[in-house]
Amino acid sequence: MRAWVELLRLPALFTVPGDALAGAAAAGVRPNPRTLLAIGSSLCLYEAGMALNDWADRAEDAVDRPHRPLPSGRVKPAAALAAAGGLTLAGLALASRAGRRPLAVASALAATVWSYDLVLKRTPAGPLAMAAARGLDLLLGGVASGGDTRKAVPSALTLATHTLAVTTVSRHETQGGSPWAPLTALATTTALTWSLTRADRAGGDLSHDDRTGGDLSRADRTGGHLAYDSYDARARDDLTSVTQANGRPPEHGPTAPSLWHPPPRPRRVTLDIATLSGALTTLYAVTSARPLLHAALNPSPPLTQRAVGGGIRAMIPLQAALAARSGAPVMALLTAALAPAARRFSRKVSVT
Repeated sequence: MRAWVELLRLPALFTVPGDALAGAAAAGVRPNPRTLLAIGSSLCLYEAGMALNDWADRAEDAVDRPHRPLPSGRVKPAAALAAAGGLTLAGLALASRAGRRPLAVASALAATVWSYDLVLKRTPAGPLAMAAARGLDLLLGGVASGGDTRKAVPSALTLATHTLAVTTVSRHETQGGSPWAPLTALATTTALTWSLTRADRAGGDLSHDDRTGGDLSRADRTGGHLAYDSYDARARDDLTSVTQANGRPPEHGPTAPSLWHPPPRPRRVTLDIATLSGALTTLYAVTSARPLLHAALNPSPPLTQRAVGGGIRAMIPLQAALAARSGAPVMALLTAALAPAARRFSRKVSVT
């Protein structure tokens, strides 16, 4: 069991659900049962990529990382390849339950994963392929949830850009010796942080009734707030209908007091989306930038590997920040809640 946990990099799984949640938020829809299918499909395809990666690298790992499950003999190569194939089929099957369009995106994602591990990894196109895989994973969440996929493209590009930088650094994690890769990734992190922060300055507050779990209604265009005014609307509609029926406002009856003297509005909870997104963006920057700086100053294999691990874990606050920017604070907080678990378990099993 320990060998399979290492082979599949199980702590890295905490970085996967946020793709679908951020995709659904960016596409303008709430999570629904089809979003769960997208998460399940993403998890299977991600793990298929992990197993296939070690199968393809078994000869190289025998020299550079003999402790890995395949070169150490704890997992047979045939078993790893079979697991990759079975997990890929499971991921496609789950995507097909969400519809034809999700299946098409999942098929493109699976093809990208297999192409990367078997053909593209050691070519200049390798980091681009990995970046495309993460971007497609986010789009899968938007498509499966039934939202507008075009709205999710900017978020997918942001996540893909971060993945491109991390994958470029990962190419040196066994040998080290190159400060340019972590420096470039550090510059990318800085640029993405600046871009997200600048976008947050244009945002406003989202107000919602705490009894409904964060549903949003119409916007107050003068103040940048989204607030619940459905009670007032219903009261006015009821008053109009009664007045039209009787020719005068109601004076008697059980409905009169509630129409003329409505009870206080339900308590509202105001979430400053700009503040939430800014905090998550800061967490992303710290998680990603600090180990990259250390690797740039001393590009040894251990510090480079630590920088790659930090970049992988930084995907969680980045996904959460993207969800918050899309006006989905609940999804953002749920995604961010995965970060402590990812950090805790990555201390026991490496995510790289």
